[in-house]
Amino acid sequence: MITFTPSISFSWGGHATDVGLSNLSNNFLYASAVVLALAMMSFALDLAGHPGRMARAAQRAAEAAGTSVEATTSEATSEATAGGGSGSTAVLERTSEKPSAIPEKRQWAGIGMSLSWLGMLLLAACVGLRSASVGRLPLGNMYEFAIVGAFFVMCAFLIWSLKRDVRSLGIFVVGPTLLTEMLAALVFYTAASQLLPSLKNYWLSIHVTVAILSVAFFTIAFSTTILYFVQKWREDIKDTKYTFMDAVPGSEVMDRTTYGLLIIAFPLWTFTVIAGAIWAQKAWGHYWGWDPKEVWSLVIWVVYAAYLHARATAGWSGKKAAYIALAGFGCVLFNFCVVNIFIVGMHSYSGM
Repeated sequence: MITFTPSISFSWGGHATDVGLSNLSNNFLYASAVVLALAMMSFALDLAGHPGRMARAAQRAAEAAGTSVEATTSEATSEATAGGGSGSTAVLERTSEKPSAIPEKRQWAGIGMSLSWLGMLLLAACVGLRSASVGRLPLGNMYEFAIVGAFFVMCAFLIWSLKRDVRSLGIFVVGPTLLTEMLAALVFYTAASQLLPSLKNYWLSIHVTVAILSVAFFTIAFSTTILYFVQKWREDIKDTKYTFMDAVPGSEVMDRTTYGLLIIAFPLWTFTVIAGAIWAQKAWGHYWGWDPKEVWSLVIWVVYAAYLHARATAGWSGKKAAYIALAGFGCVLFNFCVVNIFIVGMHSYSGM
């Protein structure tokens, strides 16, 4: 049940933290999670109906072909009688053309996309209210990083959907986003508070925002990499059992999609590392101190650089490149979930 707690403010570092707005932000997060769960179910129903949808389309094509043959038979006879073989040949050529099947409207996919837009707007309200409750950008701890990251993932996916038909990928993007929201609410949650003095710098907005955006692209690329492996496996065994996955593009398309996403993400992560070094010099007097967070940020950069280098120079694609992409995202997860929580360093700002 959605509740609204009366606004109670207390001072922390100069700015009053509005608990009421913070609680309302939490409610919008819960609402977004519910809506995205419904969106995921809609996308699942769309995939489940794919075999039947294709069968009905094939049946309509066959019926259309049968009607075409019957309609042209009398025409062929009359033209052959009147004009000889040339008329008959022309009509038979027209008869042999296969009519294109009219695809069935994907109602559940449309519902899933509509719910995805709604879930994204609710998540935007969550982020906005969290920001308003503390009077700053919500970038100060793991909870805020998670909700902003989930918002960026949905924004990237939905903007992508305006250019391409990505409805078949919906469940594989909305699913990780929903998981992130659940982790944010149940594991990473930190009460709204002011920043530590060391974080009160304009580089926070620049460095962390770009880092979250790059991780959003890394996350979508992880989903497409997993889909690459699934589709490649199905193609190798000539799968006829899991036909609902025929709605998802093949392995080659997933491989190229992953490559395109990482081409966008890598420069963003490069800027993240550089901006972090500049901020470190201003805050601590040195550009690089081999802090655990710095080390793992560099590891992520090296792994994804190796991925792009292998594709550009050695011509790697397919499984070999996909394994490197998976290793890169494994490093991203380790950096976020392990380094932030369990390894003490100068970047210990998780808030947990």
